[in-house]
Amino acid sequence: MTPKNLKGKVVDRDSSPTSQSRSSSTASKRKHATSHSVEPSTPTKRSKALIVDSTSSQGSAQSSSDGASFRSAEEEIKVGKLDGKERPKSRSFADIQPNGVIDLTQTKSAVSKPLNGTRPLGQIGQGGPKRLVVKNLRTTPKVDPQEYFERKWKEQVNALDSLFRGSDVKIMLEELYKATEHICRQGRAAELFARLKEKCTAHLNDKVRPELAMTCLKQPGTSALQAFVAAWTLWQSQVQTIRHIYFYLNQTYLIRHQEYGDINNVAMHIFRSALLQDEDIRSVILAAAVELVQHHRKGDTSRIELLKASVDAFHDLEVYSSDFEPMLLRASRKWFEEWRREEAEKDDLPHYVRSCSALIEAEMHRCDILSLDRSTRSQLCDMFDNIMIEDNGERLTNEDGILDMLEQDQDTELKQLWNLLSRISRHEYLSPSFAKFTESEGSSIVFDEKDEPDMVVRLLTLKKRLDRLHQDCFQKDEHMGNTLHKSFEAFMNKSKKSQANWDTDNAKPGEMIAKHIDLLLKGGAKAIPKLAQISEAAEGENEQDFDDNEAEEESIEKHLSDALDLFRFVHGKAVFEAFYKKDLARRLLMGRTQSFDAERSMLARLRNECGANFTHNLESMFKDMDLAREEMKAYNQVINDKGLKPPVEIAVNVLSVAAWPTYPDISVNLPTGILKAQHDFEKHFKDKHVGRKLTWKPSLAHCQLKARFGKTVKELVVSGFQAIVLLLFNDVPAGQSLGFDAIRSATNLPDAEVKRTLQSLACGRYKVLSKQPRGREVNDTDTFAFNDKFTDSRFRVKINQIQLKETKEENKETHQRVAADRHYETQAAIVRIMKSRKKIGHNELIVEVIKATRNRGVLDQSDIKKNIEKLIEKDYMEREDDIKGYSYLA
Repeated sequence: MTPKNLKGKVVDRDSSPTSQSRSSSTASKRKHATSHSVEPSTPTKRSKALIVDSTSSQGSAQSSSDGASFRSAEEEIKVGKLDGKERPKSRSFADIQPNGVIDLTQTKSAVSKPLNGTRPLGQIGQGGPKRLVVKNLRTTPKVDPQEYFERKWKEQVNALDSLFRGSDVKIMLEELYKATEHICRQGRAAELFARLKEKCTAHLNDKVRPELAMTCLKQPGTSALQAFVAAWTLWQSQVQTIRHIYFYLNQTYLIRHQEYGDINNVAMHIFRSALLQDEDIRSVILAAAVELVQHHRKGDTSRIELLKASVDAFHDLEVYSSDFEPMLLRASRKWFEEWRREEAEKDDLPHYVRSCSALIEAEMHRCDILSLDRSTRSQLCDMFDNIMIEDNGERLTNEDGILDMLEQDQDTELKQLWNLLSRISRHEYLSPSFAKFTESEGSSIVFDEKDEPDMVVRLLTLKKRLDRLHQDCFQKDEHMGNTLHKSFEAFMNKSKKSQANWDTDNAKPGEMIAKHIDLLLKGGAKAIPKLAQISEAAEGENEQDFDDNEAEEESIEKHLSDALDLFRFVHGKAVFEAFYKKDLARRLLMGRTQSFDAERSMLARLRNECGANFTHNLESMFKDMDLAREEMKAYNQVINDKGLKPPVEIAVNVLSVAAWPTYPDISVNLPTGILKAQHDFEKHFKDKHVGRKLTWKPSLAHCQLKARFGKTVKELVVSGFQAIVLLLFNDVPAGQSLGFDAIRSATNLPDAEVKRTLQSLACGRYKVLSKQPRGREVNDTDTFAFNDKFTDSRFRVKINQIQLKETKEENKETHQRVAADRHYETQAAIVRIMKSRKKIGHNELIVEVIKATRNRGVLDQSDIKKNIEKLIEKDYMEREDDIKGYSYLA
């Protein structure tokens, strides 16, 4: 029930002055009630009453200047007593009734008597809570809702008309927004949305579509597309204003109805239905956009912004995938096919590869700048792969065309060709042509006898080029890497009988790699002219900050590593071993090693590559040199202790026969002083090492002579044979000469050695002897005299270079010895296999022999058959016709 002494009032937030006066009257009554509602039995202190005004919830209707009303509410006020004093108690959330507005016009003290003479439930003492119910005094709105809706809609129609005409909207957007909000709160959002949609549709159908259709009819193409893009852009800006006006409708009604979406989505559907549902308009617009794409492919970029805007519009209107993309793909296929037919007339593989690469790159770039869908990009790529690559597969993998590109160093085109074939996973089709090119180029280098001294440098240049192709053009593909390795290995081990290898089957690269390393260890990169040029060019590109010695050492190490890379491809290591061993012996015995660290480093590399057995003899050579130095120290100490002074200073290297190469014994008439020094050292050595035998090798000897040329004294570094010949002229009077026969008789040297020695002294760079008649060749009738007019800027002159050079006889002997050793090893392998198997078929025996001798190089089957025949002749084995093989004879 509502107490009689309380009056409820409606609180109107947008009330008129009348309502404000009512509120003032209510406030005065409220004040009066507060000051007089105290019972006589309580202390004479005024109690404070709590008066609360509460607004309605979001879902309740609110009063406005247009006549909207509020609903009534109930509220409970509690007043308690604390310490004998009356105090108002705070309200809890449960005390407030939902959707209520409280206006208390009179408040009684908490200690006043209840109106009905009874104590309220739960009251403590004389005070207690009172339940107050306040109801609205007015339940009907001031203004008719339909009338309000029609009036506000008319204002909105006028605003929309102004917006569509492009003029300013006279009514403030805030008022239009409030009208939308009030209409929606009255529950008429659906009707408002229907009218808005109808208005927008009518504008597009009656105004925009006719103008665009007329443009498409009279000016199809770019003009029509421009008009379409302009209409869509204008409509988007208009929709933004419409969204501001109807934002409340969008947030409270459209979002809750998924079939509509938001205002932007509805506006897009209206525009698409009004304009693009018209076949005449849609076909013209889409064709114009595709035509712009075709113009862009031909290089016309003047209308790229229009093209980008049109594609964006197709995306926004959701006609890209359904309409634009299929038409674009059909035009693209036609374009690709026409382009391929034009290029097919040009029989130039590099040009076709460049054009295809540029075409697909341009297509992908166009997809990026136009923001085409991923599906469009994917379908264009598939179309390009099918038309340009798969249909032209034979042309792209043409062996002659690829070989021409490789020979002409067209690395860019090769990389593009690799990328094109990789698109359809056919890049491995390049490997046969790559292998053929590698073998062809390598074989031309290996079997070029005219440029044989530069074989290793040319091979290193070729390998560097092939490695660059593999890395840059073929993207380090594993299959292409294996192809490169196998083809390089194939030509490195090819052999043919020629004058270069003295009609043996020895592969030439092993020999030339050993000689290349010999030059590096004797004189560094400067000793090889072409390699020096390459090194200088590389140093020019990469300047070094360290000193010359460090740079030289690092340069030697790098070149040794490069040579070892070639050595790994060589199967027959015996040829390399024989020549490397002989050259190492010369370097050690002549003291021509530039760096012992480099020597030992190379020895360690060979040990890692081929094993300890391969380098056993080479390591023994270094040990012999160390022991020889210790032996000479001991001998010199003995000479000094005895106080003896030998006629000449002598240094002897005692070598073990097994570790060193074999050298021919050449008899020569030595000067008396040298014979005396040799005899003294031999006596000392035999006394110290009983039972050992010394064999002197004068062909390996070298010495230093002091010679006077006029008033100038020079120190000549000469070989043993050169020293013997020069000493003969000490007994020849000035102005007289010696004939060839006299020199040969006095030295007791073979004719070949006499001619070789005299040629180095009289026909070489340093002419310490003069020859008559002049010429490059030495004949039996020539005469020789001491050249006292010889001059040179250096005090120390080295003339023993001839001693370091390999003669043809030595080269032939080394090749023949290696070939013979290989035959012996092959026969030994055959015997071992026959002894273990007793009986074996012919093909099986061939396979087993190749496996057993693989570490020494792959043998040719014809050589194995020849060795089998020799063993049959020696009765080691015999043929067995029943098994088509052989049996072992114990």
